[in-house]
Amino acid sequence: MNVNAPRRVQLFVTCLIDTLRPEAGMAVVRVLEALDIAVEFPNAQTCCGQPAFNGGAWDDARAMGRHTLDVLAKSDAPIVVPSGSCGAMLVHHYPELFAGDAKYGPLAENIAARTYEFSQFLVEVLGVTALNARLDERIAYHPSCHLLRGMNIVNPPRALLANIRDAELVELDGAEECCGFGGLFAIKMDAISSAMMQRKLDAIQAAQVQTLVSCDVSCLLHLSGGLHRRGSQVKTKHLAEILDPQQA
Repeated sequence: MNVNAPRRVQLFVTCLIDTLRPEAGMAVVRVLEALDIAVEFPNAQTCCGQPAFNGGAWDDARAMGRHTLDVLAKSDAPIVVPSGSCGAMLVHHYPELFAGDAKYGPLAENIAARTYEFSQFLVEVLGVTALNARLDERIAYHPSCHLLRGMNIVNPPRALLANIRDAELVELDGAEECCGFGGLFAIKMDAISSAMMQRKLDAIQAAQVQTLVSCDVSCLLHLSGGLHRRGSQVKTKHLAEILDPQQA
């Protein structure tokens, strides 16, 4: 582990984890605390504004962004986000939204510079790739679009999964293809979204895995619904849930 690594972080937990999959958020905390990282949780945090931003409602996104920046600026600790989607919003779109703003422009740049997606923080900041994680299963990794293309994070999740004891990590056919969720896309273009999901589900079932892992709960919720409708027994887990020391 990097001896110069920070010893405390702020957790920006994301709306979907907070409301629909809190167990993933608790797993993030347990993983970090097992590495002797103190986790701060700013209670005033709310939505980062990404749904409004993606929908073109930039004024609404700015209002949520200003609140988020004010909340995260109260601490100088690095910010860990267990989502490539929300991570990309803070790292890339906040500086875009607040370009030219005398107060929030510099603040957005500051926050962006110390925001990390969960797997990125473990591997690139802490220098950790092997935790005491064990899972006697055949697993596959789904790289979410915002993590892969939005944040250009490729290797950290795979490095962590490759070091899970007794797990067999297999590659999905068309692994880097979108699962079809895409937030509003799944609502506005449901037929295309469903067709894309079916391709992904076919690949998952062809790989004969027991667990599908991703770093974004949004993709997992989308795919788990499709798997359930097919009567599949494949489980979906956030990366943090696989690394959770309670699972060892």
